Amino acid sequence: MLSIEGTKVEHTKRDLNAGLRPYGVDISSKGDIAVVANIGRGQGDADTASLIDLRANPPRVVDTITVGQTPEGIKLSPDGSLVAIIAMNGSNKPRQSPFFNDHGNLVLLRVSGGKLSKVAEAPIGHWSQGAAFSPDGRTILVGNMVEKEVWVFEWDGSALKQTAKLKVNGGSAAVRIADK
Repeated sequence: MLSIEGTKVEHTKRDLNAGLRPYGVDISSKGDIAVVANIGRGQGDADTASLIDLRANPPRVVDTITVGQTPEGIKLSPDGSLVAIIAMNGSNKPRQSPFFNDHGNLVLLRVSGGKLSKVAEAPIGHWSQGAAFSPDGRTILVGNMVEKEVWVFEWDGSALKQTAKLKVNGGSAAVRIADK
């Protein structure tokens, strides 16, 4: 954890142990929670995402959930009630690997009562990394590196539905939209 006051940045001497090899992190717009994607060792095991309570004194990891192989991308919805996880799911492995899958996964988690729960999952492209929510939290964008596309999903509160594929000129490693 870092303390930031103006231009002064200091280590607080508090390290959080979210999971094996924390990679991506997002903080809610309210600043009350953070979520971390833990990519593990990349050896085909199920990896995790962790919820951090930033209001606790001191802040701490309060929940961890399995989300599949190599969750690189992570994004909280604008209201902080959902987390989009972009799990490579072995799509970045050689085809002969026993851990290869011919698609990644968009995993949608609900944040409620200091817990994470899986509410939906949808297949995505290969070596996918970035995610972004629309301001109302009902549209989710996913960047797919190999396909050179941004896929659009709609969330109706119970299911994810892919609605479009947008071609881009290069690999879509990161996806973001402007916050309000």
